[in-house]
Amino acid sequence: MAGFLCGLMLLLVQCHNNVSVSTVDIRNGDLLFVTAKETGLSGAINNVTQQQKTASFDHIGILEKEGRKMFVLHAAPKGGSQRQDLKDFIKDQKEEGQEVIVYRLKPEYQKAIPEAVKKAHSMLGKPYNFNYILDENSYYCSDFVERAFRDEHIFKLEPMTFIDPKTGKTNTFWEEFYTKKNLKVPEGEPGCNPNGLAGSGKLERIGNY
Repeated sequence: MAGFLCGLMLLLVQCHNNVSVSTVDIRNGDLLFVTAKETGLSGAINNVTQQQKTASFDHIGILEKEGRKMFVLHAAPKGGSQRQDLKDFIKDQKEEGQEVIVYRLKPEYQKAIPEAVKKAHSMLGKPYNFNYILDENSYYCSDFVERAFRDEHIFKLEPMTFIDPKTGKTNTFWEEFYTKKNLKVPEGEPGCNPNGLAGSGKLERIGNY
């Protein structure tokens, strides 16, 4: 009896561990959002951009399905604008203790996906934009995705803010970040961020991957 119960418990644990993957039917053009950390650059991005109490993100990529193969088109500090195998992308996030949440364009906007994927391919190979100020020769993650869907007007650029909502002043991390680069904090300049894109009314949350 004890052996049976142990076997049953093991089966239940295995099913629980697989539920987030097996129940999400990911599709071409889905958007993969990576949950934010609480510290460092990730925490600093989230501090000034979080819009939803239930979700906070610091990275985003576009899923591309090619036959049975799946890739993520995204711009990351390591590797710049790239086409990465989905399994490797997921592994990278898990190793950092971060989750991947799947969002999908609502049906009336899905016609934008083929051109967006095509546009994303045209941007591959460009370096990462470490200044987070719009630049035609380098991209950061949400910038890469916004540009991919730009011709279909899926997302829009918004005035960036680096103000800490708790103090009403420029977040200390960002003040020091731009000072080291001899740049002025780009307060109010156009840009985008993962939390802003996740808050779009044109998307629906599908589940965890």
